[in-house]
Amino acid sequence: MRRPWIFWLDVGFKAALVGLLAFGAFSGLEQFEDKAFGWRLVFYPLSAVLVPIGWWLAGRPRPYPYAFDILLVSPFLVDVVGNALDLYDTISWWDDLNHFVNWALLSLAIGQLVLRFRLPRSATFVIVVGVGAIAAILWELGEYVAFIRDSDEYDTAYTDTLGDMMLGLAGSTVAALATATVLARNNEK
Repeated sequence: MRRPWIFWLDVGFKAALVGLLAFGAFSGLEQFEDKAFGWRLVFYPLSAVLVPIGWWLAGRPRPYPYAFDILLVSPFLVDVVGNALDLYDTISWWDDLNHFVNWALLSLAIGQLVLRFRLPRSATFVIVVGVGAIAAILWELGEYVAFIRDSDEYDTAYTDTLGDMMLGLAGSTVAALATATVLARNNEK
């Protein structure tokens, strides 16, 4: 059976994620120190298996949700690429850009799922923004537990956390607008 190109893109994203996670966790390079790569190694691969498992449990409906799958993996891949290239420590605005873009990607993934229920556009918007905002809050709580509370970043954590949540909410809002307008319109065709 011949696989579509998007299947290979999906597999490539997941392979890159797992490969870079392993590299970050076991390379011993300085840019990975104090970045909670043990936690990332445990939790990030979940993004690569959630959609296939959910799809299988739902009875493998056709077509396979490649866009949802790729968008769900993308924020985690962007994060590990940023760490592998040492962008967090060499580009002052990288973390801020990441919080905006990664929450937009994650919220677009959520939007792909919500669109399957054919809800009113206003409900779609609220769900996507709400789930994105909750995810941003949970992420910041995870960062605090994983590496902020006992680090040199503790003194500036409050301001950074508020900024990160604001950027996550902004990214989620942009994705919700795109989902409830453009993507919903395309889904109705």
